[in-house]
Amino acid sequence: MKALPNILTVSRILLGALVFFLLAGAGGALPGQEGQPTSYVALIWASCLIFIVAAVTDYFDGWLARKFEATSPWGAVLDPIADKIAVTAAILGLIVLAPRGVVPLPGFLILFREVFVSGLREGIAPRGIKIPVTKLAKWKTTVQLVALALEMPATLMPYGSPVRIAADLLLWLAVILTLWTGIEYLRGAIKALRP
Repeated sequence: MKALPNILTVSRILLGALVFFLLAGAGGALPGQEGQPTSYVALIWASCLIFIVAAVTDYFDGWLARKFEATSPWGAVLDPIADKIAVTAAILGLIVLAPRGVVPLPGFLILFREVFVSGLREGIAPRGIKIPVTKLAKWKTTVQLVALALEMPATLMPYGSPVRIAADLLLWLAVILTLWTGIEYLRGAIKALRP
């Protein structure tokens, strides 16, 4: 039972990769494909369901680790990586699927912040400085996951449809939270690095 949280975390990494390949396949962008396949609707729905399963493991791996006192150094390292892989895979898959859609710009801003904060953490870690994850940052991840899950079926709907509007608004809310928490981390690092 103590290994279950780490198994869920690793499964999130693998499911995130699968989501990318399903979305890229739906867009006809995999090697050997000649245009969009006739099964693209099924591939998009499959990617959405798999992404939701991956997102749910984000909650349960942490909950199980606390409940069974099964926290581990590996879990602490892999959990944020799994989150970033799931988000990155969904963003890149959606961009490949619909390059002229809404996702490219907010997707870039989200990925920019994630890479920046990861680099910031890596750069200050040798100095013994740790930037704790805030509650807002956890909400940020939740909003990202919900928005991206909604963007997948939204690609099948016309512009102006309620689902598409909701998905786009939620994605931009995720961008605001993502950039805000990035600024918070930057302020924390500047404060910690002051002589």
